[in-house]
Amino acid sequence: MAGAVESGSFSIGGKAKVHRLGFGAMRITGEGIWGPPRDQKEALATLRRVPELGIDFIDTADAYGPEVSENLIREALHPYDGLLIATKGGLTRTGPNQWVPKGDPDYLVNAAKKSRERLKVETIALWQLHRIDPKVPRGEQFAAIKSLLDAGVIAQAGLSEASVEEIEAARKVFPVATVQNQYNLVTRGSEDVLDHCEKNGIGFIPWYPLAAGDLAKPGSVLDGIAKAHKATPAQIALAWVLKRSPVMLPIPGTGKVRHLEENTAAAGIALSDADFAALDREGRRR
Repeated sequence: MAGAVESGSFSIGGKAKVHRLGFGAMRITGEGIWGPPRDQKEALATLRRVPELGIDFIDTADAYGPEVSENLIREALHPYDGLLIATKGGLTRTGPNQWVPKGDPDYLVNAAKKSRERLKVETIALWQLHRIDPKVPRGEQFAAIKSLLDAGVIAQAGLSEASVEEIEAARKVFPVATVQNQYNLVTRGSEDVLDHCEKNGIGFIPWYPLAAGDLAKPGSVLDGIAKAHKATPAQIALAWVLKRSPVMLPIPGTGKVRHLEENTAAAGIALSDADFAALDREGRRR
């Protein structure tokens, strides 16, 4: 079975080398990313399978559950030998599928410290601002992140759903190691951000990387390429994302072992330049 090692590697912030295919730990929670998973035994088995498949980069957040994802990661994988556990803060939860930004500096600092306690680490390897809160001056939020870096609570920092202009504003305050924006074959609104990250050696973490929309329909270009590779359309969509840029760090997520193995197998799919270009053209039309 193909493992994440086949996805190649990237050094986050020039300091932490990981295989480019990671794991997103949002789906190991309950429906609406709220509460515990329906099948906790399967969720824990999925987490334990992650390093066996060569995946050494796991992305989570305090808002997943909330707290559920971080707690399960600790239960399944602590002390994280050879793993980089990244988490996020800055979104609060009021119920299933409800996400409310909260960027008060004191809140952000305390949220990171609480994540550190839940994950049971001295320093969080990578902490990302889940959203820039529009109600709080962003400079105050960035200063809070710098204080976390200076205090050793976190080793590296990143942003989520940020524009090029916001990335550059943040870089004046602290080194931006990663940017996590929605991106996939058919969701291409962050092309400029991806290009900026590639130019500056910033890791780009695309969330929802498997999406292919109407491109996955029978008889489509994607469907044809998938059949030629004896793969699923989702696997081809993920292989395309991996080929798109050397700074790409996709984190497909699931709470099921079988699905995790299927996603990881995409790392072993080598798309030709012609297949990549054909998919790129189709994706840009959507």
